[in-house]
Amino acid sequence: MGKKILTSWITLCLVLVAFRIPAEAAPSNPERERLLLYQGMEAITGVPWPYLAAVDQYERNLRRLNKDLPEEKGLIAIHIPPRRWSGPFNPDPEDKVPASIQFFGGMGRDADGDGKADPENDLDALYSFARYLAGFGRTRDDIRIGLWKYYRHPVAVDIITHMARIYETMGKLDLEEHHFPIPLHYNYTYRSTWGDRRGWGGLRIHEGTDIFADYGTPVLSTCYGYVELMGWNRYGGWRIGIRDLHNNYHYYGHLNGFNKEIKQGDVVKPGTVIGYVGSSGYGPPGTAGKFPPHLHFGLYTFNGSTTYSVDPYPRLRAWERETRKRLKEQQKQKQKARPGWLPVPTQAVPR
Repeated sequence: MGKKILTSWITLCLVLVAFRIPAEAAPSNPERERLLLYQGMEAITGVPWPYLAAVDQYERNLRRLNKDLPEEKGLIAIHIPPRRWSGPFNPDPEDKVPASIQFFGGMGRDADGDGKADPENDLDALYSFARYLAGFGRTRDDIRIGLWKYYRHPVAVDIITHMARIYETMGKLDLEEHHFPIPLHYNYTYRSTWGDRRGWGGLRIHEGTDIFADYGTPVLSTCYGYVELMGWNRYGGWRIGIRDLHNNYHYYGHLNGFNKEIKQGDVVKPGTVIGYVGSSGYGPPGTAGKFPPHLHFGLYTFNGSTTYSVDPYPRLRAWERETRKRLKEQQKQKQKARPGWLPVPTQAVPR
């Protein structure tokens, strides 16, 4: 036991040395440095690093979505409110003295040995939250209980758990790639239709963008994500819902069927075939053909308390450009890999 404790503290010391970075300094590789920090805290607390990464990313998303939350100053985005940090009955909500914080039952801890428990200190914030979770146990169910006790919202617990599964599966943090949901070499067309009136099932607005394509056209995952839902919806027909790493729920509706190799609970990559374009929906299971075949793509964001629809059209256009650019680069790399390939000389421009 003593050897394990000593090893853990040696690991912590190494982490402290690696992360003594001035607050104003921009980290050269934040994903790598965060990963090392998460892994170091796992060695100290026993909480698996994907959960620490997921909590941190969830909190980073909340800071982007809620203007009343301050922007993070360092690598770690975890924001523990003053009353939880210092203790609910602490007369000083800004208290940074470890002994008094512990006396009043606060979460704040001093991780780097500077004598202060500072919520703006990356190490203090991450260690304090990791220690809090470790108090409930280190299994998936234990951690979910700890997350529920902290956030008191089932959607928050699910999002963090599902993001942790993505990080666990991929083994890295740099997962920002996106893909257009239809292969670019297929025939398709779309325009901005979010907010348009819809009448079937009662007057409502259209919460998505319709991408018209032929029956059976592959539908691709737009992101690294966790498959939260697959099945029938009387509006969307056969649909699939995927959670990404930015509190977004990607909704694919009116499918003709699913990729049989994909199931609920799987982690998918951008460009993975998840289903096929159809015209299902507007009725009981199996209803189809009430409208031309198309993919209904919706995007829903959770801000910590509410889930709401956002217009996906601007992001679809951006992902279409990103996908096209990536495919062109891949084509260039293939050409360079061919035996005997030589670059075409550039002709001089006549003057």
